[in-house]
Amino acid sequence: MIDLKLLRDDPEALRASQRARGEDPVAVDALLAADESRRQAVGRADTLRAEQRQLGKKIGQARGDERTELLAHGKELAAQVKAAEAAQAEADEALTAAQRALPNLVIDGVPAGGEDDYVVLDHVGTPREFDFTVRDHVELLESLGGLDSERGAKVAGARFYFLTGIGAQLQLALLTMAMNKAIAAGFTMMIPPVLVKPEIMEGTGFLGAHAAEVYRLRDDDLYLVGTSEVPLAGYHAGEILDLAGGPRRYAGWSTCFRREAGSYGKDTRGIIRVHQFDKIEMFSYCRPEDAADEHQRLLGFERDMLAAVEVPYRVIDTAAGDLGASAARKFDCEAWVPSQNQYRELTSTSNCTTFQARRLNIRYRDANGRNQTTATLNGTLATTRWIVAILENHQQPDGSVTVPTQLRPYLGKDTLTPN
Repeated sequence: MIDLKLLRDDPEALRASQRARGEDPVAVDALLAADESRRQAVGRADTLRAEQRQLGKKIGQARGDERTELLAHGKELAAQVKAAEAAQAEADEALTAAQRALPNLVIDGVPAGGEDDYVVLDHVGTPREFDFTVRDHVELLESLGGLDSERGAKVAGARFYFLTGIGAQLQLALLTMAMNKAIAAGFTMMIPPVLVKPEIMEGTGFLGAHAAEVYRLRDDDLYLVGTSEVPLAGYHAGEILDLAGGPRRYAGWSTCFRREAGSYGKDTRGIIRVHQFDKIEMFSYCRPEDAADEHQRLLGFERDMLAAVEVPYRVIDTAAGDLGASAARKFDCEAWVPSQNQYRELTSTSNCTTFQARRLNIRYRDANGRNQTTATLNGTLATTRWIVAILENHQQPDGSVTVPTQLRPYLGKDTLTPN
């Protein structure tokens, strides 16, 4: 949710942000109009209530015909107050709706444009040159006895799967390594609910343009989360945090659910774009002035995990038009996928500034004891999709896969051998 002070002080910055996202800046003008209408409604209601209080004092002192006349006026004034309060309530609702319709203000320096307008910030590692025919992750997993997509579809439908045997062990090993790294870095580990209330899902910004991606249980009025960012953001909803000691960092291990609406025909093979997967997600609460540095820290934690699995990757600064509604800036780490001869996203980390916390009423006390809105950030530390890059980059001519050194203690194997 946009800060109304920012709106009033610099509406052009918000219009520029909308244009960078490829969205209509008229939404800014609609919010300005709603803000002005609400302020007028509040002013009228306050004036009438003040007049009503003064009249009450006069009525208490009046006698006879004067009292009768004042009582009649009081009745008329009460009706006016009631109407003004109703108008104020309507103006409040209209303002909230206009605020929620506007995505976060994009941070200066974020590339303008859409999905293909990202800027590459760094390349790490060199894609391996193979002297044999590369197998894709599906062929590798199936030969290792690690994936059963056919029975996944039989049981649950398209884009569902069973990780079996070594596939399941590989995922658990990967996520356990990520968990241990998070704990060593000072994160508090969490296993959060994967069902959340509408106000929590909406508070994080996932019920806007991407609402079609979210699974909803209508009978229970709950949503299945697509990332533990959602329950971790809701964890401190309505609270005042003590951030005197620095950011609060959580890492959530959860199963995630995405409808993948609009992705018909994309990545139908394997486990790249699926309806259910597991993930460890980092989440930080910090002071707004610390958010940019915290964003770099989260990116650094992701880089450390990518180094641990020994895959080539690049870091991109995501263009404004490809940001979610809550994100003011997002960095993606994309690993090289040999079978596709391209980089594919493995991690993303977003600085959501105060957008989510304003919606969820999460605050902290500044040095002067005043309540201020916190900033929130999130970042992926490991997901099921990482298995794709690990297997394909470390495959051998005979179909075996060399296990990355740091992963070996968690998996108990140096090499994965076909059945």
